[in-house]
Amino acid sequence: MSLPERPKVLPMKSLYIWVLLAMIGILGLSFLAFRAISQRMKVLTIDPMYDRFDELQLESARSELAENGQKSLGSYLANLDNIFSGSHYLLDQNGLDLINGVNRATLLPPPPLTKSRTQTHDHWIITHRSQDGKFWFVAEGPTGPPHIWAFLPYYFLVIGATGVLCWLAAAAVVSPIRRIANTIALFGHGNLSIRVKTKREDEIGQLGRSFNQMAERLERLILSERRLLSDISHELRSPLARLKFATKLARTSADSNAALDRIERDVDRITSLVADIVEINFVEGDPAVQRTEAVQIGKVIEEVVHDCSVEAEFRNCRIDVSGKVCGKIIGNHELLRRAIENVLRNAIRYSPEQSALQLCMSENSNNAVVAVRDYGPGVPEEALTRIFDPFFRVEEARNANGGGSGLGLSIAKRAVQLHHGAIAAENAFPGLRVKITIPLALTQIVTSM
Repeated sequence: MSLPERPKVLPMKSLYIWVLLAMIGILGLSFLAFRAISQRMKVLTIDPMYDRFDELQLESARSELAENGQKSLGSYLANLDNIFSGSHYLLDQNGLDLINGVNRATLLPPPPLTKSRTQTHDHWIITHRSQDGKFWFVAEGPTGPPHIWAFLPYYFLVIGATGVLCWLAAAAVVSPIRRIANTIALFGHGNLSIRVKTKREDEIGQLGRSFNQMAERLERLILSERRLLSDISHELRSPLARLKFATKLARTSADSNAALDRIERDVDRITSLVADIVEINFVEGDPAVQRTEAVQIGKVIEEVVHDCSVEAEFRNCRIDVSGKVCGKIIGNHELLRRAIENVLRNAIRYSPEQSALQLCMSENSNNAVVAVRDYGPGVPEEALTRIFDPFFRVEEARNANGGGSGLGLSIAKRAVQLHHGAIAAENAFPGLRVKITIPLALTQIVTSM
């Protein structure tokens, strides 16, 4: 057998690249937003502070000139050059340097501006005029390297950390998805018992649990179908072989009526078997497409007893009904009727003549209970649970009474389970008692198994 192909899943490197690009995009947008906020903060708080600082330097330079002369002013401005870099000047109202008389009017802003703070690609200039308009404080100097390069190592650090986090995030997402995909591929290739092993509580864990629930149902349906097909082929083999033999016998035997009677019995058996197979297929069908309603189970039992009374009378039996059920069940009327009818007909089939069958009804706050007892041969203890399996029949009962297809109790069990109920059998000494327990309305609703 060839190995299953690896499922086609999204490569982790592809997801990693997309996550990394998304993170880099977020980082870029964050940088732009931070820059815009910084510019706004500069306008609101930093620039006014610089203006007051420029005015302080202007007044300090002006005082040095007035109190100590040009030499003291030159020393003060040279000290500013050393501390802040660049060149600092004190000009008169016309732009003349008050230390060396050089005309620096080109550095001043155009009227009516009284201050400025400008920067070109290689030069910056700061100007501030005194309140009386007689002096200008000017500072200029070459621009340094762009600020972005000063923070370049930090950018690389952030990008590296982002890359590692993206890799971990991609691995945490892709690895469990890949495991789920591999599990689904193996399940699709026939390994019906495989399941997703996960303890996660997030969406990926929910995906795994949803697959497990689906796989459980599919495995149950597929195995049930395989078992049913196997049992059907086995059950049909014997009557078909007898039909073939009876046909040959009818052609050669002097007593053709006996051969035709044999053919009729086998045809009836095949007809009954096909009817039961159709019924179990109906029960095994998707419950989502079956109509549910509030069902009065007491009335359902009355209908079943009325329908089965004719068959009981034919076998010289009677049905004794006791108890009462008033509650309702949210479910399918037809499925409930078939479940109870199959149990009751099974009891009639194995009851001795001139005997009574007991059908007892009861209910409590949560459940309705229906118990059917016959006084037949009972069932061996080891077969009590197996009588609900498809096509299972107890040999002694079958030989003595003709038996049925072996699907009646299996149909009843599946119908009861679809209503979240339970069905069990026990020997009553003498006879067999089959008990059906079904939740009443407002405590359970029929859903798919």
